[in-house]
Amino acid sequence: MRLGVCYYPEHWPPERWGEDARLMAETGISRVRIGEFAWSRLEPSPRRFDWAWLDDAIEALAAEGHGVILGTPTATPPKWLVDRMPDMVALDREGRPRGFGSRRHYCFSHEGYRKECARIVRAMAERYGGHPAVVAWQTDNEYGCHDTVQSFSAAARDAFRRWLAERYGTIEALNDAWGNVFWSMAYRSFGQVDLPNLTVTEANPAHWLAFRRFSSDQVITFNRAQADIIREHSPGRDVVHNAMGFYTGYDHHDLGADLDAIGWDSYPLGFLEMFRFSEEDKRRYARTGHPDIAAFHHDLYRGCIRGGRWWVLEQQPGPVNWARHNPAPAPGMVRLWTLEAMAHGAELVSYFRWRQFPQAQEQMHAGLLRTDGAPAPALAEAREAADEIAALGDIGAPVKHAALVFSYDSEWITQIQPQGEGCSALWAVFACYSALRRLGLNVDIIAPGTSLAGYELTVVPCLPIVPDALANELSTFEGQVVIGPRTGSRDADFAIPPGLAPGPLEKLVGGKVVLSETLRPGLVTPAEDNAWAIARWHDTLEGIAEPELVAADGRVACWRHGRVRYCATWPEGSVIETVIERAARNAGLPAHHLPEGSRRRTTTRYQFDLDYLHSGWNARPSNSLQVEDGDGRPG
Repeated sequence: MRLGVCYYPEHWPPERWGEDARLMAETGISRVRIGEFAWSRLEPSPRRFDWAWLDDAIEALAAEGHGVILGTPTATPPKWLVDRMPDMVALDREGRPRGFGSRRHYCFSHEGYRKECARIVRAMAERYGGHPAVVAWQTDNEYGCHDTVQSFSAAARDAFRRWLAERYGTIEALNDAWGNVFWSMAYRSFGQVDLPNLTVTEANPAHWLAFRRFSSDQVITFNRAQADIIREHSPGRDVVHNAMGFYTGYDHHDLGADLDAIGWDSYPLGFLEMFRFSEEDKRRYARTGHPDIAAFHHDLYRGCIRGGRWWVLEQQPGPVNWARHNPAPAPGMVRLWTLEAMAHGAELVSYFRWRQFPQAQEQMHAGLLRTDGAPAPALAEAREAADEIAALGDIGAPVKHAALVFSYDSEWITQIQPQGEGCSALWAVFACYSALRRLGLNVDIIAPGTSLAGYELTVVPCLPIVPDALANELSTFEGQVVIGPRTGSRDADFAIPPGLAPGPLEKLVGGKVVLSETLRPGLVTPAEDNAWAIARWHDTLEGIAEPELVAADGRVACWRHGRVRYCATWPEGSVIETVIERAARNAGLPAHHLPEGSRRRTTTRYQFDLDYLHSGWNARPSNSLQVEDGDGRPG
C-alpha cells in the first residue's frame, strides 16, 4: 500500500513547492493529489489558460519521485462561467438557486455546463495525459457533497422527461407502472410530468424513485464523459473518484463500472459526530471514531467496483472543521486508521491535507503541517505507518467469511417511504455489519446478484427490491442465510408484489409477510430473559417457517426455515446480534465475541487486531494496533 497526500500548490509560494515535495518523500509519501479545485487558476478568463504554475508544480513533485494524481476541476466552476450561464446552477427542493460562493454550484443535467466540463478536461488531458509523473486522474470531487445530486431546475426537468420516455416507452406504461389511477394522477404525455417537489403533500413514491434513479444516472453519465476523455488522451493511467461516508445520493456500483479504482474520503471523527450514533458512543469514541465507521466504508466501496481496487483519497489527520464538535484524534489513531485500511486491502491512503490553509472556509481543517509550515502531530504518525507498511509487505488475500447484501435503491425506498421513523436500509446494513465484526468476522458488502461462492453466511438486512439474480444465487447457496424486514416487499416500480413480501424469496423463507407495523420508541416487547427485544418494526409471517426467537407476549422476532432465518423486527441491537451469532455458529465460522472497541481482520498471512477503545483513551500508539501472523504468533 502506498501513502499519499492532498496538496494545493496554488495556496503557497512556488519557492515552497520543492521543500514540500522533499519533506513528503522523507515522510514516506509517494503519491500527491492536486488540481481538483483549480479551474479559476487554470483558466482565469474564457479560453485563456495559465498552465505555467501547474507545469512547475508537477515538475517539483516529480523531482522528488512523486506520482501525481491530477484532479479535474469541475466541482468548482469559476465565476465568469456562472455569469455567462446563470441557469447552470442547481435549484434546491424549494426552487431556490444554489449559487456561486462555495463549491459544487452546478446542475448535472445542464448541457451547456457539461460541454464546458468536457472542454476543460480535454485541455488538461491533452497537456498532461502523457506526462510520466501523472499516474492517475481523479474526476471532479465528492459527487453529491452538500446534497447536490438532486436538482430541480428546468434542465433537470427536461432531462427527466427524456429519461422517462426512454425507460417506459409510452405514457400509458408509465401511468400503469406508477399506479397513477390513484388520486387522478394520470398523464397524457411525458411533457406533462414535472419533478416531484413542490406538491401539496407527498408525491407518488414511484415518481420519487424514478427521480432518484434519474438523478443517479445523471451523475454516472457526467462522470463517464470525463473518464472517456481522460482514457483517450492519457492511456494507462488509473481513473478514480472520491466518494463519501454514509452517502447514498447516487449508485456507487454504477459509478464503479466506469472507474479503474474507487476512492472514498475517510473522516471517522466527523462522521461519528454528524451521524446517528448514540450519545454514549459519541463520548466513548470521540477521539477514535466508532470502530466500524472506516472499515464499513472500506468494505462497501471495495464491493462497488469490479476487481475490488479501492483507495482512501482523503484521510483525516487532525480536527476537521465541519462537524458539530471537532476534537483531535487520540495519539496513534492516524497510524491505526492507516494500517486498518491496509488490512482491508487499500492500495493507497492519502491524507487530507499537506498543510492547513489560513484562509477561507476550511481554515480550521487540520493537515500534516500547521498553517505556519511546522509539523502537526499526524506527520510523525504517517512516517511511522510508512515504516510499518514496508515491514509488513504483502499481507495476503482476505479470508472469506460473510457476505452482506446492499443496494442503493433500498436506501432510496426507505427514505421515500420509511413507514416508521429511523427505518433506514443503510443503517440496517451498518447494524448487521457491526454485529458480524463484533464476532471477529470478515465482511464483504456486495451488490445483489454478486456470486456467493466461497462464503459461509449471507445476510440481506433490508432489500425491498429483490432482483432475479439474487433470488437465483440464494436458491443454490449452501451456507446460512439471514433475511431482514422489507426484503422483497416492492417491485421495480415501488408497488407491493401480488404475492406479498418477501416476493421471490417466499419459498426460501418459508412464508409470507401478511402484516407490517412500526412501533414508537418505548413500545418494545422483550424476550423472557430480556436478552433482546422487538422494537421499531414487526412483521407477521404466515407459512411453514418455525419460530426461533419468541418474545414474552408470544410475538416472533425471528423465524427459521432450514438454513434460512427471517428477522421479523428491525435488524439492530441485541436482536440482530443474537440472530447473526446463531447463523454464524451454524455456518461453522470462527465467531468469537471481541472485547468492547476491538475489531479483527484476517488475511491469509496476518490477523490484524485493532483496539479503538484504548487507542482513544490511553494514547499508547505502540499498543493501538497489534499485528499477528495467521498462526497467532507476534508478527
